[in-house]
Amino acid sequence: MSATLTKEEIAQRGRDIYDREIRPQVESENMGRFLVVDVLSAAFEIGDSDRAASDQLKARKPDAIIYGLRIGHRAAYRIGVSSRVHRE
Repeated sequence: MSATLTKEEIAQRGRDIYDREIRPQVESENMGRFLVVDVLSAAFEIGDSDRAASDQLKARKPDAIIYGLRIGHRAAYRIGVSSRVHRE
């Protein structure tokens, strides 16, 4: 089954597992940290970086199909966006 999952299916499964099973357990104490979840087993890890969380999960579940997110954020990273206003 794992070889047949599309990126969209992985993202949907990961988000569903997070919203349904994981969020209530972790969100209040881990805002801004990174979470990765194996979309097949629902095993997850939290780390200060996406790499750290992924490495921890892969150590436990070498065949994991991983979906990652930043807890409490709509996106894990911001690209090319600044909150500063430039005035002349």
